[in-house]
Order: sequence, then C-alpha cells, then structure tokens
Amino acid sequence: MKRASGRGVLGIGSVILTALVTTALGAPSVQAQSTLRVAAESDLKSLDPIWTTAAITASHGFMIYDQLFAEDSKFEVKPQMVERWQSSPDGLVWSFTLRPGLKWHDGTPVTSKDVVPSINRWGARIASGQLLMTRVREVVATGERTFEIRLKDKFPAVVDMLGASAQPLFVMREADALTDPFKQVAETVGSGPFIFLKDEWVPGSKWVYRKNPNWAPRSETPDGYTGAKLAKVDRVEVTYIPDGSTAVQALNAGEVDVYQFPPNDLLPILERNPDIVVRITNKSGYVPILRPNHLVHPTNNVKVRQALLWAVDQNAYLAAMIGNRSMELRCWAVFTCGSPLDSKAGLGGWANGPNVERAQQLLREAGYKNEPIVLMNPTENQIISAMAVVSSQLLKKAGFNIDMQNMDWGTLVTRRSVKDDPAKSKSGWHIFHTWGTASYLANPLLHNTIPTPCDGKNWFGWPCDETLEKIRQEYILASSLPQRKEITERFQTRFYEVVPYIPLGQYYTKSAFRKNLSGVLDNAHLVLWNIEKK
Repeated sequence: MKRASGRGVLGIGSVILTALVTTALGAPSVQAQSTLRVAAESDLKSLDPIWTTAAITASHGFMIYDQLFAEDSKFEVKPQMVERWQSSPDGLVWSFTLRPGLKWHDGTPVTSKDVVPSINRWGARIASGQLLMTRVREVVATGERTFEIRLKDKFPAVVDMLGASAQPLFVMREADALTDPFKQVAETVGSGPFIFLKDEWVPGSKWVYRKNPNWAPRSETPDGYTGAKLAKVDRVEVTYIPDGSTAVQALNAGEVDVYQFPPNDLLPILERNPDIVVRITNKSGYVPILRPNHLVHPTNNVKVRQALLWAVDQNAYLAAMIGNRSMELRCWAVFTCGSPLDSKAGLGGWANGPNVERAQQLLREAGYKNEPIVLMNPTENQIISAMAVVSSQLLKKAGFNIDMQNMDWGTLVTRRSVKDDPAKSKSGWHIFHTWGTASYLANPLLHNTIPTPCDGKNWFGWPCDETLEKIRQEYILASSLPQRKEITERFQTRFYEVVPYIPLGQYYTKSAFRKNLSGVLDNAHLVLWNIEKK
C-alpha cells in the first residue's frame, strides 16, 4: 500500500513534542500527574456509541460508561453494574438489582430509571439489542436499584445480549438515554472509570480524560471487559495522528505511549526498539468486509451484488492490508473461520478466485448501464483505505464504473448513515469497507452486519431479505451445537444468494506500547483502565 511520505515524521512529531513541552511549562500541576498518551488511528467525530458502531467511539464509551454485564477474555459474560439477577420459572421475567454506590460523574446516583431507557435506546439501534427487543414486552423500573425485563416469548440469552461487548449496552443517564436513537447524544456524563474533558476536546486533533475520583470498581481481577476497571493514571491524552509513519515515529521517540494499530510494514521499526512491546492484543483477529448499499440503484440489484462476489480477490485484499502471510487467512465463513460455526455451505466458484468474465456477464444480466458506483475511501485509515483501493482496481477490471471519493474515516462514519440516492445527492454512496472483530462475528446473536429485516432499521447498507432474517431468528432457541450448525449452514447458503456483504478474509494485527507500561489487557478494543505508567 502506498503511504504518505515527507508529510510529517518531523512535522507532527515536533508538534506533539512542542505541545508536551508547552504543557510542562504552562501547567506544572498537570505535568505532576501521571499522563497516558495514546496515538489514535482515527478521529473521534461522534461521542455516542449507540448512534455509531465506529470502533473509536466504542473505545470512548468504554472509558466513560459502564455496562450491566460484560465479557471476560474467554467471552463469558460476567456482572458489572448488576449485583444479582434471576429469571422466573417460566423464563419470561428477568429481575435485576444494581450494585449500591454507583454514581454519575456529576455525583448523582445511578438508578434503574437510567437503565430502562438505556436498554430501550440500545435495543432500537444495535443488532443484538434489536434481536432481544423482538421478544420483549416491556422493561420497567421496580425500585431505585431494581428493574425487570418482561418477555413475550422465551429468550434464554437475555444476559448474553446485555453483556455483549461487540456493540455494548452502555448505560447512560435517563435524560441522555431518552434521546431519539437516530439522533446523537451530545452530553458525555457517564459513570465509568474516566471522565471526558469536553472543554479540552479539539475535533480532528485531540481529546482528553481524567480519572474519576468517585469510581467504585468491582472487586474481581480485571479480565477482558470485566472485573475491577481501575484507573491507574490520572489523565489520558489521545492524539489523532492520521499518518501511520508519524505515529510510529512518535511512539519510537517516546512522545506517545500506546499505538493500537501501527501499519504492518512499519512494525520492524518498533520491534527493534528495546523500549517498546509489540504484540497481538486481539487474539481472535478481524474480518474485513465490503458493504454495498441495498437501497439504491444499481447495488440494490442482486445480480450486481453477485457480480461483486465474482470480482473480488481475497488474496489481493489481504496482501494490501497486511502483507504478512502469517497474519492472513482466506476465509468465506460468515461466522468466521476456526469458530464452532465455521462452514463452507453455499460457497460458489467465486470462492476459488475472481472471474472477470462471469462478473461482466452478471452485470449484463442486471442491465447495468455503466452508472457511477460511489466508493468511499477513508485515506488516512491504512487498513480500510487499502481495501478501497483494491476494490477500485478489481471492480473497474470487472466492468464497474467506479467513482472513488476520498475522505477521512470520521466523515465516512457519518456519511454511511445517509440513505440518499448517489445519483441525486452528493452524500449518497454505493460501497464502503470496514472490519469487525472475528470473535464477535462468530456469534449470530451479536453479529451486527447480518440482520436483514425490511424495516430499514438495520446496520448501514440496509439489506432486506425476510427469508434470511427468519432463519437468523431460529437461532435464538437452538439448544445444541448440531442444531446451531444446521441453522447457520442454511443461513450461509441463503446469504451468498442475496449477498448482504462480502467477507474479504481474516487477519491479525499487532499493537505497540512503551515498556514502562504494565497491565495492558488483551481485548478487541484497546481499554485504558488497569494500565500503570512507571
């Protein structure tokens, strides 16, 4: 992949260093604190982790909010804000009690009146929540610290849904949680281990957190997203550094402490530095995807989406994104390779490699008339931009008229929610790329990109296929692995008939941090609690 050159190794690195020196001279009280400095791979444009599924916003959510339940490193769900819970004998009423002493950052107590609208708002936007809410009759507060989820039909995985870390249920204050789910929450008062300093937020550049002095952690050992989320530094400063080489140089020079996604071709630079630790922190890896827009012409035509299947080449994507065979895996399994639901059901000749002639034939059958296909390319996001560049090349070869539009990732995250026809609106789009965590995508109940209801409330791209959605709903009551396998194989067969999206393989990345840090946890999202700086 071609990288920016000349722009910045000294430029932005010097700006960071100058800013740190200025801070030291002008604000000695801050300098006296322990400050963790993080290089971010994308900008924090939205503060609402329910409104968007952007990973950077989820990481922000983990800093300032807490969850009712969460997943440990073995993906087992454990209580967080909840003290105890039980279900009725018929499985239709689930009762919960919050831990005592929970407080919002403004000092007011967390109550069940905050939890109820938080569940409802999450259930309106997030796939796992939407799936749960199809079975929910009502969610009600029954006391200051108690609430119930009353079901219409049995749903054995209630706690699993509440604790899913793929798109977490972050509990917000009642006033914030009552915000329309399709509008962004602007306030940032949480109850988690860190407090967001909104007055120090510089969009496009930097955001800052400080330790929550009123945080009441659990007593269990930190594990995954569970246990005692101990804030062991006083302050966290996150700097958005769009150029990977500049971020690597800043980490190498000690100007930042952590960089979660260093470019793979620059890892040798970091690995040669004895003061830096380089390791895989997400053990399950990632799944990159191509997501077409199912609402607009011509990608709303199933034959056009099938043509995409015949045009793509997983080897080309993985080489451009990673360039290290030991960290790459060709994979067409919808529920990730190596998982219990790994399957080859429904795979066609396209799984053996691209076939330009077949792709062109499908485009002719679809009546494609060389309409421009708007492909969004976030140029500063190395992994996703690599996918966009490869798609542009492969799809042009297959006969698509590609209009690749460059932007930053934050703009793409905002724009992908637009449903306008690209032929009539400059905000419209046909294709974007992203990635998901393999362990989350291995679970049909948590997989955010597979729902295909026809109400337009599913994830960006809005695929509509009632047959596929009906099969997915069957999984809820499946009680054995053979049953689950049979359901998911039928699902995957239908999936590749209607093509909600296209998996582009599976890969791993390494994170890097200074050796004077301890307590860095292995998670899909980089969490900054439990980290101590010496």
